[in-house]
Amino acid sequence: MIDTKKEQERDELHRAIWAIADELRGAVDGWDFKNYVLGTMFYRYVSENLANYINEGEEKAGNAGFDFAKMPDEEAETARKDLVQEKGFFILPSELFCNVKAKADEDENLNETLETVFRHIEESAKGSESESDFEGLFDDFDVNSNKLGATVAKRNEKLAKLLKGVAEMNLGDVKNHDIDAFGDAYEYLMTMYASNAGKSGGEFFTPADVSELLTRLGTVGKSEVNKVYDPACGSGSLLLKAEKVLGKDKVRNGFFGQEINITTYNLCRINMFLHDVGFDKFNIACEDTLISPQHWDDEPFELIVSNPPYSIKWEGDENPLLINDPRFAPAGVLAPKSKADMAFIMHSLSWLANDGTAAIVCFPGIMYRGGAEQKIRKYLIDNNYVDCIIQLPSNLFFGTSIATCIMVMKRGKKDNKTLFIDASNECVKVTNNNKLTEKNINKIVDVFAKREEIKHFSHLADYKEIVDNNYNLSVSTYVEAEDTREKIDIVKLNAEIKEIVAREQLLRDEIDKIIAEIEGDN
Repeated sequence: MIDTKKEQERDELHRAIWAIADELRGAVDGWDFKNYVLGTMFYRYVSENLANYINEGEEKAGNAGFDFAKMPDEEAETARKDLVQEKGFFILPSELFCNVKAKADEDENLNETLETVFRHIEESAKGSESESDFEGLFDDFDVNSNKLGATVAKRNEKLAKLLKGVAEMNLGDVKNHDIDAFGDAYEYLMTMYASNAGKSGGEFFTPADVSELLTRLGTVGKSEVNKVYDPACGSGSLLLKAEKVLGKDKVRNGFFGQEINITTYNLCRINMFLHDVGFDKFNIACEDTLISPQHWDDEPFELIVSNPPYSIKWEGDENPLLINDPRFAPAGVLAPKSKADMAFIMHSLSWLANDGTAAIVCFPGIMYRGGAEQKIRKYLIDNNYVDCIIQLPSNLFFGTSIATCIMVMKRGKKDNKTLFIDASNECVKVTNNNKLTEKNINKIVDVFAKREEIKHFSHLADYKEIVDNNYNLSVSTYVEAEDTREKIDIVKLNAEIKEIVAREQLLRDEIDKIIAEIEGDN
């Protein structure tokens, strides 16, 4: 059942976010500007999260009405060490969001104030377990950027409006995790900016409907998983879907991901916090996954979900070490230098737990191209790792119209068959993009779970059939598309044409008769 109050609050929140973005955007490009909005939301979140935590503790200890925001800095300082250990960070009362915002209009050095506060938050985690989660988190929030205004006064005016706008967002009480408003606001902002930013923004963002499908495919028959991993995690929304699908605390040991772009890596860590994931429950790294994977000590993973970049260049066989890398060596060949897609597939398979599932969005070319990619497909099929291939509709992603597919891999399959699903028509059109509805997702997941054969929709191919097709894994090779063209009855059509010709002759005779009568009268 839909909670209408919750939906109403969500709509209000989305309108408020749009209004802030609209008013403050000005010269700042939307995709850059999201860093300011998200950074400010994060600053508000960590401030309220910490203050609430302290206030609750004091109230439990019998100190009713205690308010950390009103405490002198010197007194608060004594609790720093314990709080960093428990929460991963510390903020002085004077540097809390609510207190900086209250003085923002009168603060002639607001840009410097914010810069100092952000530095202090990051530094508070130094030398502690949470250091890597906070380091450089505010790097993309440039308080001195000319994009905010040509003079310090103009920049500060924008920054004050930003603080005020985020303060007025109805994000509920941090204690009330049901609303998930901070996380929801993040998703909305990212969707809003990605859809308007085309390729530049879209490549970092997997739409919510596709994330939902991948996660549900990866968790069929499971009520919880040990760890979820994404080798190209972008801003982390796909990683976090596991908790949304399975429920709070159903990802027992947390979220692991790697991202090569530093701005997106910062967004991902912010996203984790905004979704109330504790610093000890996530480990996001900033490096090239294929060349320098950062989670050797954490693999294998029970759930791997990913939408890696399509057909990017990588070192491949130019790097003599890679063919002996335990992730790539089993196939006996490396993905082509100009197309790294299969390298992401091999990396994911290598780090997949024996009872785990990997669901990965793929560029369609890797399913049928020859050469090294065909050899890797042969390795995957010969070893019975490919569970299912799903053809998706076109236009699902921001910044690209191509019809992608999903490869689902398992190490412990129950049979030696591969299911092919043609879901190319399972969508509805929304503005310029296609979207998977709940009904579309349910249909795909249902057929996947039952390994069902449905004419023109799915086919369960045995090993020999795939070998006979030279290891081609394109869905169209196995699932015959329905011919929706109208069937024409030639005999009936000829009879109709005969009748039309006869009627036409009758009309001509009638017209000739009328003309003859007119001419006779004259």
